[in-house]
Amino acid sequence: MQRRRGSSSSRLLKEIGAFGVVGAVCFVLELGLFQALYSAAGLGAVTSKFASTVIAMTVAYFAHRHWSFSHRSSASLRRECSAFFVVNTLTLLLGLALVALIRYPLGQDNAIVLQCANVASIAVGSQVRFLCYRKWVFRLPSAPSMATCERPQAADVPFGGAGQVAPVRSAA
Repeated sequence: MQRRRGSSSSRLLKEIGAFGVVGAVCFVLELGLFQALYSAAGLGAVTSKFASTVIAMTVAYFAHRHWSFSHRSSASLRRECSAFFVVNTLTLLLGLALVALIRYPLGQDNAIVLQCANVASIAVGSQVRFLCYRKWVFRLPSAPSMATCERPQAADVPFGGAGQVAPVRSAA
């Protein structure tokens, strides 16, 4: 029992560590792209947020699939991609809403203020994504249930094996 607990906690630490490294790289990528698109290229705040997030999200998918959650094999790449897309679309909408709220109703157009809103949305989104990735996107392969395991037939098991008892012969 201790071995199983140890392996699951070490697996969780590996996932958290790899998720953190991938997240840090994608965080820097997203911030840099947002700043370049908003300040240097002159795109709008929401457009810059959208483009920088989509690019960072694409990099994150491949890094998480091949490193952070590589031990969680997926039976269906289509299901995994779809779940990843849904989770990231929801967190992207959350981030866009926060940046749009700061930019338009509050009238802030300062790059530093918008970058702070961007960072706050990334922080909240990262927590949501980690939990959703573990639960729905990169799921552990399911263990076979008892219903799917076949019980050996008496003819398949030699006497004395698998709890079988040799028949008693009468002495008559």
